[in-house]
Amino acid sequence: MNEGDIVLAPLPQADGRIKNRPAVLLRRLPPFGDWLVCGVSTQVHQGVADFDELIAPSDPEFANTGLKAASIIRLGFLAVLPEAVPLGTNGSISHDRHHRLLANLCHHLSREDKKGHAQG
Repeated sequence: MNEGDIVLAPLPQADGRIKNRPAVLLRRLPPFGDWLVCGVSTQVHQGVADFDELIAPSDPEFANTGLKAASIIRLGFLAVLPEAVPLGTNGSISHDRHHRLLANLCHHLSREDKKGHAQG
């Protein structure tokens, strides 16, 4: 498995249930090589402008993703998974899209509020 791969993985839902969902492998985390992942959803209306990434059938890379419909890659839907947990690779996103996701997440995490405090 590689960064940018789309995998099927058990992810916690808002109601506490665990559901197998597509997720993008964002980055390996030290010290054990666990994966920081973000969930993928067909609920495109939940996308956050300038934060999440919409991937549509008209995108040149769509055929490589293994997704069946337009989807939102949701940076607000994060989880950490041990390396052995993903149930298989469906496809992958482009290096450029992966880089944008990481940049959007880093920008959000390092942003300060008007008082000079990191936003939480």
